[in-house]
Amino acid sequence: MDFIKDTTEYIFISSEPQPSDVIFLPGGSDPALPERAAELYKAGYAPLLIVSGRYGKQLGHFKGPTRKADVYGADYETEADFYRTVLTENGVPDGAILCEDQAEFTYQNAQFSKRMLDEAGIKVRAAILVCKAFHARRAYTYYKNAFPDVEISVVAVPGKDITREEWYKTAAGRRRVAGELKRLGEQLESLAITDELKIR
Repeated sequence: MDFIKDTTEYIFISSEPQPSDVIFLPGGSDPALPERAAELYKAGYAPLLIVSGRYGKQLGHFKGPTRKADVYGADYETEADFYRTVLTENGVPDGAILCEDQAEFTYQNAQFSKRMLDEAGIKVRAAILVCKAFHARRAYTYYKNAFPDVEISVVAVPGKDITREEWYKTAAGRRRVAGELKRLGEQLESLAITDELKIR
């Protein structure tokens, strides 16, 4: 067993984007994610973006952008507000963005996005999930749990300089990936395990 290889294959999942009904964006503070989502929207992959995020539960407020505050500004109430600004600044019309601004962690991002779409009567058959590369497995797991009948393609964006190729070479990378494994284990009990979640 090659632990590094197996962990890499499990955590750092990604796939080619497919024509979809929506683009999911779980909250965060890195503009690289909504920038990539804007590229996908403008390329015609999906007509609607679902942005979800309040701020980290432990922090209690939005900490501000991790990068490009000089471009997008720094004063936002929520992660969803920040992502909406990045999207519109990158050519996405405001009418193509739905914002969910109460979720405080990834599981809620998925569940609250599902609730919002259900309340709006929007049916989703296929979706693109844009997330950080090291966060891809956990984000996919939670969104697939919330949307078991939806085909979800994962577009992974490098985050915090932690990449598929290099994560194990630094203490920060190993700590981040170990944290993802730990959270998945802790939250496994709350998931509805389906055949789609067992293997990917």
